[in-house]
Amino acid sequence: MKYRILLSAAIVALLTACGNPPQTGQSDIETPVSVQELKKGSISKLVNTTGTAQATYSVELNAETNGYYGLQTNSSTGKPFKLGDAVRKEQLIIRLENREYENGIAIESKKLSLEIAEQEQNKQKILYEKGGVTLSEMRNTEVRVTNARYDLENATINLEKMNIRAPFDGVIVSLPHYTQQGLVTQGSPMVGLMAYSRMYMEVNLPESAIGYVKTNQPVHITHYTLPDDTLRGEITELSPAISTETRTFKGKMLIDNHQLKLRPGMFVKADIVVDRADSAIIIPKDVVLSRRNRKYVYIVERNTALLKDIRTGLEDEDNVEVVEGLKENDNLIIRGYETLRENSRVKVLK
Repeated sequence: MKYRILLSAAIVALLTACGNPPQTGQSDIETPVSVQELKKGSISKLVNTTGTAQATYSVELNAETNGYYGLQTNSSTGKPFKLGDAVRKEQLIIRLENREYENGIAIESKKLSLEIAEQEQNKQKILYEKGGVTLSEMRNTEVRVTNARYDLENATINLEKMNIRAPFDGVIVSLPHYTQQGLVTQGSPMVGLMAYSRMYMEVNLPESAIGYVKTNQPVHITHYTLPDDTLRGEITELSPAISTETRTFKGKMLIDNHQLKLRPGMFVKADIVVDRADSAIIIPKDVVLSRRNRKYVYIVERNTALLKDIRTGLEDEDNVEVVEGLKENDNLIIRGYETLRENSRVKVLK
């Protein structure tokens, strides 16, 4: 037994001396990994907030006089106006009819009074130039013309109260039902309009963001009903005051909604771009390992995992900028890195 042990020890020593250490199997194990070839891209630092998107213009129009209801025809559809119809500024939506009211305005009489006053004024001017009337007499005719013109303008304004017109380009969002030619009373709600091709949103921002959220910064707007669309916005107003109760400060942003994808009242997410890096090395945040204030990742070279210390910069929800430690075209290990060590043998999965 003693001779066998000595013989085995001698064989091991001989193999070692020849540069062929005994194989244990560990160095032949290849860990399967997936890699990502690094390319330069852009990353933004974001401040996240939420809020309710509101229409830039909104109005509820009421009847300014009694009258018989007449819903007008939409020239774009050939049918009576309805909810959701787009309207143009000054477009007639509802016409109220009230002959008694129109007669009381007596607009034709006021037109005639203005015409007579202007004729008298012209006559007085001619007489004044010939010395037939005094300056005072001529100026009195100017006063009568002015008063007649005001009377006609007021009559026109009162007559226009029978017409319900759109004060701006927008969309009908409320349209109470009334029977055609049914009598409606003064003050009755007629139509609600909103213009939301541009929207605004008021938000509360954390106190910690007051140093780097600025006006004119771009904003990315998203909503769960628009999973594939991101709308553009912009910070337009910021309050300098911090709420002592919520430790936040108020802001306002405008949203470009020219395709009308957002609707007034929607609760949306807003990502304010407070910083941005272009042509940067960007990697997924979840592949970054850390130990004792040290950040590192693994890359592959010649089927070997190499540990790389890195220094990071900007971050968003999923990615982080690497400002030191990696270069373009490095093969970053993005799967299978959890059990790796320096110089581990790896097998790259396609």
